[in-house]
Order: sequence, then C-alpha cells, then structure tokens
Amino acid sequence: MNIDAFKPKFFATSTKGENAELLVDLNSEYRERRKDAVKRVIANMTVGKDVSSLFPQVVKNMQTEDLEMKKLVYLYLMNYAKSNPDLVILAVNTFVKDTDHVNPLIRALAIRTMGCIRVDKILDHLCEPLRKCLQDDNPYVRKTAAICVAKLWDLDQERAIENGFVTMLMDLVSDSTPMVVANAVTALAEMQESSATKDVFVVNVAIMNKMLAALNECTEWGQIAILTSLADYRPLDSKEAENICERVVPRLQHANGSVVLSAIRVLMIFLRYIKSEEFIKGLVKKMSPPLVSLLASAPEVQYVSLRNINLILQKRPDILQNDVRVFFCKYNDPPYVKREKLEIMIKLCNDRNIDQILSELKEYASEVDVDFVRKAVRAIGRCAIIIDEASERCVNVLLDLINTKVNYVVQEAIIVIKDIFRKYPKRYEAIIPTLCQNLDSLDEPEAKGSLIWIIGEYAERIDNADELIENFLETFLEENSQVQLQLLTATVKLFLKKPSQSQEIVHRVLQTATQEIDNPDTRDRAYVYWRLLSTDPQAAKAVVLSEKPPISAESSADKISPALMDELINNISTLASVYHKPPTAFMGNKAYGADAVRKAAVADARDEEQIMGDDSPVAAGAGAAPKNAMADLLDLDFGSSEPAYSSPPISGNKPATNSGGPNYSADLFDMSSDMGSSSGVFGGMAGMNVMNAGNQQQQSQGIMSPTTNHFGDLGGFGFGQPSGGQQQQQQQAQQPKQPSAVNDLLDLF
Repeated sequence: MNIDAFKPKFFATSTKGENAELLVDLNSEYRERRKDAVKRVIANMTVGKDVSSLFPQVVKNMQTEDLEMKKLVYLYLMNYAKSNPDLVILAVNTFVKDTDHVNPLIRALAIRTMGCIRVDKILDHLCEPLRKCLQDDNPYVRKTAAICVAKLWDLDQERAIENGFVTMLMDLVSDSTPMVVANAVTALAEMQESSATKDVFVVNVAIMNKMLAALNECTEWGQIAILTSLADYRPLDSKEAENICERVVPRLQHANGSVVLSAIRVLMIFLRYIKSEEFIKGLVKKMSPPLVSLLASAPEVQYVSLRNINLILQKRPDILQNDVRVFFCKYNDPPYVKREKLEIMIKLCNDRNIDQILSELKEYASEVDVDFVRKAVRAIGRCAIIIDEASERCVNVLLDLINTKVNYVVQEAIIVIKDIFRKYPKRYEAIIPTLCQNLDSLDEPEAKGSLIWIIGEYAERIDNADELIENFLETFLEENSQVQLQLLTATVKLFLKKPSQSQEIVHRVLQTATQEIDNPDTRDRAYVYWRLLSTDPQAAKAVVLSEKPPISAESSADKISPALMDELINNISTLASVYHKPPTAFMGNKAYGADAVRKAAVADARDEEQIMGDDSPVAAGAGAAPKNAMADLLDLDFGSSEPAYSSPPISGNKPATNSGGPNYSADLFDMSSDMGSSSGVFGGMAGMNVMNAGNQQQQSQGIMSPTTNHFGDLGGFGFGQPSGGQQQQQQQAQQPKQPSAVNDLLDLF
C-alpha cells in the first residue's frame, strides 16, 4: 500500500486554469454553453484580464444567427484586433457575409465593427461592403455607414477619396431620413476639421436648406451637429440671415442645454449680418428666457451656462437686463457658481437695479466663506466705478461694512475705496478719518499699501499724515515689497506737499531703502527719488504728483479684444467658451493626444539642446565669450551721452574686485529721456559703485563725514565726467541761494 497517496497535496490543483476551462466551453457542441463561455470571456476582458489567447476560438463563434452572441463576439474583436492583426483576416469572410444579411441590424453591426477595427489589413476588404451599405435601402444601415466613412477617412484619406466615399456622403445630406442627414453632416464636419485643404465640406445655400429641413426631426446629437455646421455658413444678405434665424429660434425651447447653446451660437453669429434693428430687438428678447432656464440645471451645467452668458453679455449687454434677480446666489450654490453669478451681476448693474444689487452684495458680505465675502466687497467697488450716480451709495455700504470691524471685510473695503478715490478724486475725502482709525487692524500687504497710498495722495488734507507714515515706517524692513514701494512713494509725496514736517522722514526712508534693502525694485525707486530730489525738485513734483490715469471696473488683463470676442462667440457651447481662450490655446489641429504630446516634448528637447549648445562652455571656449540677454539689454543706449558699459580687463597680478564691475540696479537711470531731464543727470549712473571699500569701512565704524552730502554726492560715486548740464548745475550750486525746504533737507545730509 502506497502511503504517499494519503498525504495532503496543498499546492496541487485539479484544474488547468480559467482560460483552459473557457477554451473547452468555447469548443463545446452546445450553443448555450458556448454563449455562456463568450459572456465569461467578455466579463474577464472588462475587468482587465488577458484573454487574447482565446482569439481563434472566439472568432469561430461569429457564424451564428443569435444577435446577442454576434454582438459579444464583435465586441471582443474590436478590443483585441490590434494585438492579433494576422488573425483578424479569419473574420473577414463573416463580416462580408453579414453585410448582405437579411436583418438590417446585423448589416449595420457588421459595417460598424469593420470600421472600428483599426487594422490596415481590414481596409482592403472594407471598401466594397461600405459602398453597398451607403446605398442600402434601410436608413439605419445608411446612417451607420456614414460614420464608418469618417473612420476610414481618419485611417486613409486617399482611399476614401479614390473610392468616391466623400461624394456619396455628400449625397446623403439630401437623404429623406433626418437621422441619416445628421450622421452625414457629423461625418463630413469631422473630416473637414482633419482635412489639410479644408474643402471637404463647404456649406452652400442648397446644403443649408437641406440641413434646416432635417433640423426639427433629428435627435439631440443630430441637432447639435447641424447647428454647428450652420454656424460656419455665411449668408448672402440680411434677408437670408433673418430667414435662418427664424428657422433656428424654435430650437431655443429644447430641453437639452447643449442644443439651446448651439442655437444661441448660430443666432449670435447671424446677428452680425442683420440690418433691421426691430428684428434684432425681437430676437434678443427671445434669447433671454432660454438662458434663464439653463440656470435650473445641475451646478456643473449652471457653470458652463454662466461662462457662456458672461461672453454673450460682453457682446450684447442688452440681453437679460430685466433678469438680474435670476443671478442672485443661493445658499447651496457651489463656490464656482457663486463667483460666476457675481461677475454677471456686475455686468448687469445699472441705475435702475443698483439698489437691489447693493442690498444683495451687502448680505453676501456677512457670509462665512471668506473668499466669497472678499469678492462681494470688491463687487461693490466695481459697481461704484461703473455707475457714477450710485458711487455715493456704494461708499455708504462700504462704510457700514467697515463699521462691522470684521478684519478681512475692513481690509477688503479699504482696498476697494482706494480704487474709488482713483476714479473720483477729491469727492469722498471726508471718509479718510474713518479709514485711518482702522490702521492697527491691517495685516495684509495690499490693504496696507492701499491705505498708505490714500495717506500719501491726500497728505495735504490729513493733519497727522507724518505720524501715520511714521507708524508704518517702524516695520519698514520687515514689510512686503509692495508695502515698501508704497511707503517710498507716499513719503516723497508727503515731503513735496509738507516739506517742513517730513525732512527727517524722507531722509531716513531713502537712506534705508538704498543701503539696507535687497529688493532691486525698492532700491532702484529710492535712487530715482533721491536723484530727482537732489537735482530738480520741480521735476520731482511733476513726476511724483502727476495726474493718475483713469481706471475702469475691469483690468486690461480681464478685457477681451474684439477679435478674440468674435472667435469666442463662434465657439459658444465648447470648451473655448468656458476657458475664455481660443481653441488653439489648448489644442492643436486635432485632438492633442499622447503621441502629439510626446512629439512636442521631443521637439522642445531638441530646441533646448541646440540653445544650450550655443551657450555651452565648449562653444564659449572656441572663441570670445558671447553676451547674454542681460548684457545685451544693458548695452542698449537710451539717448545717454555716456558710452555703453563694457567689462574692464582684469589684470593677472591684481585680485578681481567689484569696483569696476557693472551695477545693474544703477543702469536703470540711463533712461534719462523718460524722466524729462538732460542726459548728464542720469548718463553716468552705469559706473556707479556705492558700496566701495571706503564706504563699507565708514558704515561698519558708524562714521559719517560732516561735509558729505548724500544727495549731492550721488553724482560723485563714479559717475564719470559731468556733462555741460551738470557743470552748469554745479556752478549754480556754488552761488548763494535763498533758503528753502529742499536746501534744509540737503543740509541734513
């Protein structure tokens, strides 16, 4: 007796695997068992299991009268045809036979599957069955074959043209069945988009009339395809444009939002060609209710609709003028919907509804969403800028919000009031004391900068302006660069308006900014102010106290140019209308897939390699070192009398120092023509080296020469020989002058 026979075999299995079981069932003589095996194969394929080894056995089950079985096998073939291109030929005979089947469903299924199998070998056998199906008696087969032509075009355009499929597809546009017309238009539009010559599908009067005739009876997708193609048609005259609009208007009542937006796109485009003002007013009135009804959809659909409405309002502001209440935010609206509604409310505000909008915005300012509250406060300021008559009411609402003492509300209100002061100077100065009372609660750079700007702009009307500036100067070095720049400008404004009270302040600020600040923007602005004050105070007043340019509710970055607006209107109901960017900004001529991304990456890498090759050390060692972009920029001569900067040679027996090197921050002053002064004032700044060894030693020891005049000596820090204008100024400086605030300021230094 064998004892091993009773030992347990833990790793032994009684089956050869699931695929082996499926192989047996696929070869079964019972039809139900084979059908069940095919279903299990499709289930495994769906969850990601590899069942490609069963390809021959599955293909054998194609020859059946069971429609469900045939659909399953065709689905398997579409999925694994690329991995088994040689075995696909086994199914060609069955495909061709099925295209002649009595059942139109099987004929359509066969031609659809042949079009989906993207293998070159199948194309040789596709043309004849496709030609028969395009001329089939059943409309369902014809509409399926129309889409198959587009798939053939994508694989081999020459073959599609040689076999006359494009011409046959154009004939289908005149078909008596609307769904065939819709599919033919869809296929032709896609072929036109991928065509190099763009002449595959050009809509003319005859085609336009046929598409309009089929429009009312098509499915939703068919209507969208026809409306999209209609948008490319250009009417012959105003009367034809009116006729097309009248036939498209009924689509505005469709339940599908995409159909409604596609119809609005056609109407917006054809409105350009209509001359009758009465017809335009009537059409605009009909477009409002469909746009309002779109806001009753899901939040995602609302967002797309709101982005499109935003575009439409910029083109046609008279639309939705009486429907502003529809865009009031609900408590359960997502943040992205609320933001878009705010933008549209601002665009719809006028002198008739401003009170209603202000009341709503004031309510929004008490919500818990901080970001939304900030946008609501800014919206109040934009309403004040847009409507002159309502500016006082907007300011009163902002003052009420400031009195709430909510930190972020107060800071946002101060930022907004600064813009209102820019728009309406010297109109609301009485509220400045209220703003200054909240000085200690400011902790955001933009809010601080706004209040500092207000103090500097109205320094002559604020009694304690110097004390307020002093309060900010205590933390000057720790402040954000935005606040530092505003403090510099406000201090100089204060000195120019109240010279006797702010001499010491402006001296300390300019000295700190030029010696202790690392930010080049802040340091350069301090040098500009220093030079202006030391040479020509009147020029300083003309520059610093000049009139401010007018502002608008929308920044230049947010404004859409007329050309871009027309292009975006042409792309309503597409991604371009959601991004507010042209299609070329986020996709190429075709869908930007993985292959295109890889090719673009390779091209970028090649270009980068060529650029790096020119600047590489090897290339540089072959000849003289090339100048970089910064050096080329600094070599530009903006009208200066001084020669352009060139690096001095470094001697071998002397250590290299920074005394002869370029001072890039000082080169900004070479642009003398922009400042309205002679070239001698700023011409020599390129050679300035303020931080020389002697100055460093004096600063480290805390020693300052009593005869040093920092404003006057700024021209002596390596500026070169003075020009004629500078010599004349020096001669005038030696003559006795009447004491003035500027002279007193210079004496301090």
